[in-house]
Amino acid sequence: MATLATTAPRTAPVASPGVWTPAYSLWLREIVRFYRQKARVIGVIATPLLFWILLGSGFAHSFQSSQSSGSYLAYFFPGSVVMIVLFTAIFSMMSLIQDRNEGFLLSVLAAPVSRSAIVLGKVLGGATLAAIQGIIFLVFTPLVGIHPDAAAILIGIFVIVLISFELTALGFAIAWPMDSPQAFHAIVNILLLPLWMLSGALFPADRASGWLGWLMHLNPLSYGVDALRNALFPAEHTLLPLDLNLAITGGFCAVVFLASWAIVNRRTNKPAA
Repeated sequence: MATLATTAPRTAPVASPGVWTPAYSLWLREIVRFYRQKARVIGVIATPLLFWILLGSGFAHSFQSSQSSGSYLAYFFPGSVVMIVLFTAIFSMMSLIQDRNEGFLLSVLAAPVSRSAIVLGKVLGGATLAAIQGIIFLVFTPLVGIHPDAAAILIGIFVIVLISFELTALGFAIAWPMDSPQAFHAIVNILLLPLWMLSGALFPADRASGWLGWLMHLNPLSYGVDALRNALFPAEHTLLPLDLNLAITGGFCAVVFLASWAIVNRRTNKPAA
């Protein structure tokens, strides 16, 4: 007697979309969401602009440069650009916490998507926004007597892109384990803002006291600010030559991105209790 064998229907394996398609989708989502929030766009540019004008005007007569006759507005200009990048990176990575609380991040993690795509898409999205805001601020260079040539502008844009990437990746690594915006704000006030203040944005390292000068030299963001100053003000209050500044900044970009990738994989691969 022949027996009829019943076989369960086979389900087709879900094809992985790879890395670049999900990363592009997350990148595009960050861009669209940012520019739909008009107040956020205005605040990111207006706040550093006010800092630049008020602080630059206030310290105009007290800041005397032994290496140039430039004003404090000119010295503070690269620091203002980096401040724009920092603020944009902070607000962009706060959306990571919002995505988790709203359930969007959980749906992305449940999808057959590489964790590398999540990190890449979010970091590139925030870095793109930060770089665009910083590059736009370069239109104010004539107000402080800066007239860079095309090569200097291209170098400045490249430096801004590197700084945007490293700060956004650092913000991602900080925001990923957190569940509340308040905790992220606390870390920002403790870590990211002092990181900017001790980067040579407000005062040169050669004018700082001994221990403060050492901290400024150990701060990786100092070399990004220094590289931008190299491009706009050659040989003025610079720590290192341009090529060394770019190498250190690029190396820090790689370190913080790998750290973000490692944090995401460690958190998401943990077995459920």
